[in-house]
Amino acid sequence: MADRIVHPTAVFAGLDKITGRIISFEVAINETVQFGSLQITPRVCNTRPATEAPQTDVFAEVDEIGDKENFRRIFSGWMFAASPGLHGIEHPVYDIWLTDCKGGTQVIHTKPDVADAPEAVPADTAAASDAKPAPAPKKRKPKPAPPVDAGPAPLDLSAGPTTQTVPVAPPPVARAAPSRRFFPTDQPPIPPGDVGQ
Repeated sequence: MADRIVHPTAVFAGLDKITGRIISFEVAINETVQFGSLQITPRVCNTRPATEAPQTDVFAEVDEIGDKENFRRIFSGWMFAASPGLHGIEHPVYDIWLTDCKGGTQVIHTKPDVADAPEAVPADTAAASDAKPAPAPKKRKPKPAPPVDAGPAPLDLSAGPTTQTVPVAPPPVARAAPSRRFFPTDQPPIPPGDVGQ
């Protein structure tokens, strides 16, 4: 895994498909802002140091506000600045994509994966090992295969109807009100400069 820089601010671009307007807006991590009928909350925004291949990504949650202030989660996952179409937000009126992360300076180093490489042999023992043949590796006994699960037991319907416990979804988390709102459809579209000439 590569080193990364964690940033306190994510920069998004938003498109209103009705007017064709694109605006850029910044959102602090764990801040909720509203763009049209969508509320977006970035949870983490990362880039890589300048010495590595560029990669900018954000983990974000996007909710759509419906009638009667009902919220519906339409996206929860990673967005990538280099591939805005990959893991993008599917909405008929608005598009939101990540453009950048900013404000972070601390590089978080991650340990590289250590491959099973042969150990280095010191030079003074290399000559001695040429005289003696290496011992043959020990053969390992194969492990027995794990037992195969036959699946759930067949239902016994002779006892009559039974009640089943249905898992209940956890209660919804209290929603934070958006700190800023962007409504690109509130303004009339700007007419082209050559109209009426």
